[in-house]
This record gives sequence, structure tokens and C-alpha cells, in this order.
Amino acid sequence: MKKIIKKSFIIKSVAFIVGIIALILLLNNLILPWYVSSPETVVPNIVGMDKVQASKILEENNLQPVIGDTTYDASVPKDAVMLQKPGAGETVKTGRRIYLYISGGDPVVSVPALKGKSLRDAKFALERLGLSLGQVEDVPSDNPKDMIFDQQYAPGTPLKKGETVGVTMSIGNNSGLLIVPDLIGKSLTEAQQVLADSSLNVGKINYQRSYSLLPNTVVDQYPSKGSRVNNGAKIDLFVTKNSDSPNN
Repeated sequence: MKKIIKKSFIIKSVAFIVGIIALILLLNNLILPWYVSSPETVVPNIVGMDKVQASKILEENNLQPVIGDTTYDASVPKDAVMLQKPGAGETVKTGRRIYLYISGGDPVVSVPALKGKSLRDAKFALERLGLSLGQVEDVPSDNPKDMIFDQQYAPGTPLKKGETVGVTMSIGNNSGLLIVPDLIGKSLTEAQQVLADSSLNVGKINYQRSYSLLPNTVVDQYPSKGSRVNNGAKIDLFVTKNSDSPNN
């Protein structure tokens, strides 16, 4: 039994040695001569070029472009090559991989979630990331007053630093929904019609004597034009009359 084991060990050892010798001969006679004799080329300078143009030049020189990492840098145009490895001027074998590191352009940040925040908290969250608060739209809603319930960009949207993000803020349910129209200079009839069309009502009518304006001309109003009021609010009018008016 011992002789059989010893004989098997010797056979395996001889086979291993023969395999090593064959591998060495293969390297010396085929692989190394092929590698040494394969053509070489000089790596061109592609830093600063657009990645498409850079890849084309490398392929024309029998080199293989490989896109590496992307780095955001405002000083380098987007998609331009920032770094290459191996570097320009190095002599390499044809077919060698050349790694390209690309600029992503201006730094970008992800838009934060602003829904449910106050205007103050939203402004702080944006400025912390290098963004700014954009247009604020006040809209009546069932959401709590002064709470943001919508935003221009969804959370996670990539934006360049310095860009603005608009928001929609609740002013409560029907609070200050309507803007008071300008009624001055209109006749009383016209003013009444404008108010009716605006879902507003005529309040107290105050008559004032005037010798220069036609009777029933609106010369003042309260609340003033541009004020925010609720639906159905009353607008007081100051209207002219002449000396013959029965409201004298």
C-alpha cells in the first residue's frame, strides 16, 4: 500500500514539473515574443477635449477609451476630459486602455422636500444647499395657513447651485381670496356691475356734492383697489351728487 501511494505521489510530482516547464516554454517562445514585438504608440493629449472627440482620437491611434469617474467642476466645461491615464506622451502597446475622467460641469445638488414647511424653514433648507427661494404663490386651500403644500421641483431633482425653487403656500380656506377692483371714475351702475362680476357686494354708499363731475360717479372706495377680501365682502362707495339731488 505504501509503495502505491509513493508511486502516485511521484507521478503527480513529475506531471506538475512537466506542466511548469511547458508553461515556461510557452511564455518564452510565444507570449513574451508576441508582447515584445507588438506595435507601440504614443498616447495623444486629450485633456480638455469633449469626451466624444477624445474617444474618437484614441480609437484612431488604436487605443481603447474607457470612461472613468465624473467630477463636478464649474471651471471645466461639462463632458470635457479633466484627466487621462496613462498620460499624454507615454509610449504604450496598441490596444491599451486609456482611462478618461470627465467633468460634470457646474456642481449640482438635490432639491430638498419643502412640503409641510414654513416659508422661513424652506428658505433655510434651500440656502444651506446653495439654492434660493424663488416665486412664492399664495393659494387658498384646506391646508394650514402659511404652510407650503407644493413645490416647483420634486424632491431629489438635481439643480445647479444658485438656481431658484418656487413654492406654493396656503393662505387658508377662502382667506383673502379676491382682489378688490378699481372702481374710481366709474358710474355707480358700472361699479355695481363690476362688484357683482367679482363676487363682491356694494356696501354703504356715501354721497358727496360735486360741481365738476357727473352725478353718481365713484370718487373713492373702501377697501381700496388691490386689497384682499373674502368672497362676498362689501365695498363702500363714495359717489357724487349735484345740488338738485334728492339725497341732498
